[in-house]
Amino acid sequence: MSTAGATADPLAALGALPGVADSVESVRKAVDRVYGHRVMRRRSNAITSEAALRGARGSAALSGADWALEEVRRRTDFSGDDEARTVGAALRLTAEAGQLLSIWRQSPLRVLARLHLVAAADKADQVGRPRKEGEQVDEPLVGLPLPSAAEAHGRLDGLAGLIIAGGSAPALVTAAVVHGELLALRPFTSHNGLVARTAERIVMVGSGLDPKSVCAAEVGHAELGRDTYLEALGGYVAGTPEGVAAWIAHCGRAVELGARESMAVCEALQRGAA
Repeated sequence: MSTAGATADPLAALGALPGVADSVESVRKAVDRVYGHRVMRRRSNAITSEAALRGARGSAALSGADWALEEVRRRTDFSGDDEARTVGAALRLTAEAGQLLSIWRQSPLRVLARLHLVAAADKADQVGRPRKEGEQVDEPLVGLPLPSAAEAHGRLDGLAGLIIAGGSAPALVTAAVVHGELLALRPFTSHNGLVARTAERIVMVGSGLDPKSVCAAEVGHAELGRDTYLEALGGYVAGTPEGVAAWIAHCGRAVELGARESMAVCEALQRGAA
């Protein structure tokens, strides 16, 4: 976010980076295509449910639990090994996200704490609050330098302030920055990736861009692959205009792929095949 300088609306300033406007427009067209499908007018709840399941599967895959969709659909017990617990956490977060939309714009830090509590599913002292100095972070798949707890707290407060203040930034830009900041900061001792991707979804839904939550970016992030995901995140963390713009474009492409997935579900339902 440093690329925006000291402007009154730094998120809106990011929207002026080269190529970002094209990504924003491309995402809008992809989302509109899904919402314009005739199945969405009759069976939108089914599309929302399927997108939630596929999004949770994609988010879990990026956190190291790359299960087949049908295994996620079939399984009822997620209390076994680490992978099962990761999938279970992703499913819980997807279900919880819809309950937190009304709180997000007024108290994003409260929402993030709740998401971490839901993901961790225990009552340990570290759960549901930002990490303290010296506490370890269990996020082995993100190898970027870890900011100090003090820096993480400060930037988290700054991000919350921007969300509460609102502004004219496109939803894609805000969602990408929320996602990128949370993964860059890793403010919790665990589950930061799952929380970051859920927060991205909350922004997309709450902004009105994807109000029925049918264009799961997590699907696209997983399809693009973990290496590509982490490379794009590295560009964001570097803070250059090019790196930030590339991250926003990456998130936009993920939303487009999520929209494409839901279009395929719509077509299958229309044919009576699902």
